[in-house]
Amino acid sequence: MRGYFGIGAEGISKSMNVGSLFRTAHAFGASFVFTIDAVYEETEGGLADTSDAPGHVPFYSFPNRESLLLPKDCSLVGVELTDDAIDLPSFHHPSRAAYVMGPERGSLSPELTERCAFVIKIPTLFCLNVGLAGAIVMYDRTISLGRFARRAERPGGPTESLPEPVFGDPVLRRKLDQYRASPPAAEPAEGD
Repeated sequence: MRGYFGIGAEGISKSMNVGSLFRTAHAFGASFVFTIDAVYEETEGGLADTSDAPGHVPFYSFPNRESLLLPKDCSLVGVELTDDAIDLPSFHHPSRAAYVMGPERGSLSPELTERCAFVIKIPTLFCLNVGLAGAIVMYDRTISLGRFARRAERPGGPTESLPEPVFGDPVLRRKLDQYRASPPAAEPAEGD
């Protein structure tokens, strides 16, 4: 899968929830994990994070929203159950994204929501646990951007195997620009 993603939470107060989110992020191949203005004790969070995600994936602890720093061209995607949020099944994930979850018994702050390129929601009747919501978002990213055999039309697994990737010749930007500037002349038709 091309691109990368990170995931974190704002204002979270339960280290076990952060640990659960980080463990799942590690399992899904996150490039980084983070917290914003959160209470996260690694020893307590480690009870839920049995993979020791911060020991294997970069972990950033931002003391406030203003200090949040993301890689260049990384889209911040808020996960929040609001009427105007994009339904997750209809969302096209950016190739470079940082997903941010809200706190327990609360919502993303208006200031952080304003910074988000997109706000998405999981189509549920009420809010889910932070770790579970993060797992659903990461799973959706994996199935929508990953390379898998086509889903079966009937119950069960796919009947066709995944086709082998086909690679063409490399396209060098310099050659592409030259081609656009002076495309080759058309071949004369037979009989001309």
